[in-house]
Amino acid sequence: MKSIKRFRVLVMGRANAGKTTILQRVCNSTDKPEIFDGKGTRVCSYRRGYHNIEHELVFKSNPGFVFHDSCGFEAGSTQQFDQMRNFVVDHAATMKVNERVHAIWFCIPMTDYHRTITAAEQKFFNECDTGHVPVIVLLTKVDALYLTAVRELLDGGLAIAEAKARAVEKQGELLEKWLTHIKHELDKCKYPPKGYVPLQKMHQEHADCTALMQSTANVMNGEGLQKLLISTQQSNILLCIEYAVKK
Repeated sequence: MKSIKRFRVLVMGRANAGKTTILQRVCNSTDKPEIFDGKGTRVCSYRRGYHNIEHELVFKSNPGFVFHDSCGFEAGSTQQFDQMRNFVVDHAATMKVNERVHAIWFCIPMTDYHRTITAAEQKFFNECDTGHVPVIVLLTKVDALYLTAVRELLDGGLAIAEAKARAVEKQGELLEKWLTHIKHELDKCKYPPKGYVPLQKMHQEHADCTALMQSTANVMNGEGLQKLLISTQQSNILLCIEYAVKK
């Protein structure tokens, strides 16, 4: 395990799922990532909507992480899906330990709560065997449910002031409802995810990613990979202490 220098994550999800913002929070950065080819050569500057699954996204603030960004395949593109699946298979089993993918984060935005599970999600979790690489579903943009909560309370006859006062509680209920629905649908698939993590307030510069790191560490195959992941989070003292106490 000492020969593995960096923790490698494939990030997936439909367009506008907030993937880049999450990576910035994980790496405690407001900068855009640098983009490298597989040989360590910087190839271009990051731009919104950029996708090349083979390229490595690295933040200067935390070079212990390497990210790969897969474009969404919700439009039903067989070519895009096959490209993603081939990448997963190749990087899960490669003999080059520093090129292996260690985890997959699959993002589902709550801005699309009315279509949380589409044909794309069904296709991935039924047809893409990731082997020993765990997949964790991230519920992103959970904060968008706040406005939905206010609207539902207003539709229920509450005054605006009372609706706002009860909105946070209602938002929690909506999140639990949709999380239960997502789990119910995906856990029936042939290759279900290993975990589910709702993410809130990711638009805030110092948003807390502890739940994401904990969930990822908990599904790692082997203590060595857990240590590698935790080592990227030295700024998260509580997480490091908790892991040390468990061991």
